[in-house]
Amino acid sequence: MAVEKLCRTGQIRVDSGRVKASDRVAPGQTVRVPPLPDAAPRTEARVQGVSAADARMIQAAVLWKDEHMIVLNKPAGLPSQGGSGQGDRHVDGLAEALKFGYKEKPKLVHRLDKDTSGVLMLARTDRVARALSEALRHRNARKIYWAVVAGVPHPRQGSIKFALEKAPGRGRGGEGEKMLCVHPAKMADHPDAKRAHTDFFTLWFLGNRLSWMALEPVTGRTHQLRAHMAEIGHPILGDGKYGGSDTENLGDGWGAGAGGELSKKLHLHARSLTIEHPITKTLMTFTAPLPDHMARTWKLLDWKETDVPADPFEAIR
Repeated sequence: MAVEKLCRTGQIRVDSGRVKASDRVAPGQTVRVPPLPDAAPRTEARVQGVSAADARMIQAAVLWKDEHMIVLNKPAGLPSQGGSGQGDRHVDGLAEALKFGYKEKPKLVHRLDKDTSGVLMLARTDRVARALSEALRHRNARKIYWAVVAGVPHPRQGSIKFALEKAPGRGRGGEGEKMLCVHPAKMADHPDAKRAHTDFFTLWFLGNRLSWMALEPVTGRTHQLRAHMAEIGHPILGDGKYGGSDTENLGDGWGAGAGGELSKKLHLHARSLTIEHPITKTLMTFTAPLPDHMARTWKLLDWKETDVPADPFEAIR
């Protein structure tokens, strides 16, 4: 059809003369063809500075969305927000690709560490953002994390109540200051320390080397789970900041490295979040599948996600 139109309007010529689309071209004749328009533009255009690949990635991470909120399974290695050492690629920036027809991009309600994967909430409106933030602040939400730690805690379940304060200097990897644990009895000597409380439950273990843990942060301090587990001698696998990057766990309950085929990435995942919907008031639980590096560890150790209770803390409340 395009060729017929070009012939009809005289834009295609043979030996300087007009032709029809049905005419045949003989050897030696000169054919003039006008410049053709560029190919159609790619449909996968950037979204407000977000590449097509990043838009696909962050949209694929959506666990739930409605007109009020969006829940993601944040990939490990992707910061929640920009900041020192975090670069310009983070969930807050990629949220431009999460508008789904709305005028404003959704707003982060809380954060996860860069290397921690799992459930992360965003609000579509300021009203919903305030409601979700209040629920988190007043502990009207329950978060359960899965982790692999060095050794096997004794007892197998319990609570950690060391306070946390920032160490002087900057942490590695642009994650901010490292947090130091302070015994509750010494709080008076550390005016900047904030109370912190983590419940833990051992779901499975491999000899005396590694344990699959469920961790529930009753409070929500920076690096709380990582600092608490290291303080009791069971750092999280792959945690170079709190467990020592080169220290291999030989079964005595210390060392963030396990050697062999296990990934050296941080094995900490925000597995589930239970919260009341800010508008419908329905109690909702969001569950995030394991990231690839943790799924490979589960496969290697023959651990099955279905072999453990979704909420191991329910029976002891």
